[in-house]
Amino acid sequence: MKIALVGYGKMGHMIEACAKAAGHDVVATIDVSAKDATNVVPKDDGQAVARAVKSSGADGIIEFSHPTAVIGNLNAIIPLGLPVVVGTTGWADKEGEIADLAAKSGGTVMRSSNFSIGVNTFYKIVEEAARLFSEYSEYDVATWEMHHNQKADSPSGTALEIARRVMSGNPAKKEIVTDAFHQKPESSQLHVSSTRCGFVPGTHTVFFDSPADTVEITHRARSREGFARGAVVALEKLSAKLNNGQLKKGKLYGMEDLF
Repeated sequence: MKIALVGYGKMGHMIEACAKAAGHDVVATIDVSAKDATNVVPKDDGQAVARAVKSSGADGIIEFSHPTAVIGNLNAIIPLGLPVVVGTTGWADKEGEIADLAAKSGGTVMRSSNFSIGVNTFYKIVEEAARLFSEYSEYDVATWEMHHNQKADSPSGTALEIARRVMSGNPAKKEIVTDAFHQKPESSQLHVSSTRCGFVPGTHTVFFDSPADTVEITHRARSREGFARGAVVALEKLSAKLNNGQLKKGKLYGMEDLF
């Protein structure tokens, strides 16, 4: 497959390495500042991104840019009609808008806060654990995550997805709180706390706590490679499922539609 990478920072470089190792051809690397990118485009110029993708002859696109740029990029590249895999987080409030654009233009988007196979398995484990513990009122639940100090959003998209899985398993939790508490939390509130420090690729922990004991479930990434490899696999699967008719163009998909 010929792949265009939109965003050529640390993750973009890792995705390129994983794509090449899987036998794909990276025909364009597009960024606003990376000097080694094949296409350096002006900031906030989605149309320049789209022109670079189109001229590259790419069969598919992987977007790992920045929360401030992702919507502009998607508005420009989705109408190209190529399958787009998006790993940039921080735009959950715009998903309806992007789904409408995909439907109108016939473009196809697959988004995930985390493409790691381990993390996506972790989601299922957490949801089932939340369901089991919800039967025992003495157990409360909270989540915590830690990432490197270069990460642009907080909490991470992965942390928010974990929180949604907890709430799915335990309907008594109805509200996600990401700020500090200045009063006693309500029993319906789920606290999602974040730390940014050093070079941590990503650690997520869910705590189930009672007067008698604590159960902790943790996913700890060793490097970005799992995320990068997962993004390449996602584009492979998205393209294959579109070609064989299992998925239809004009939609916004998630990891659960591919794996």
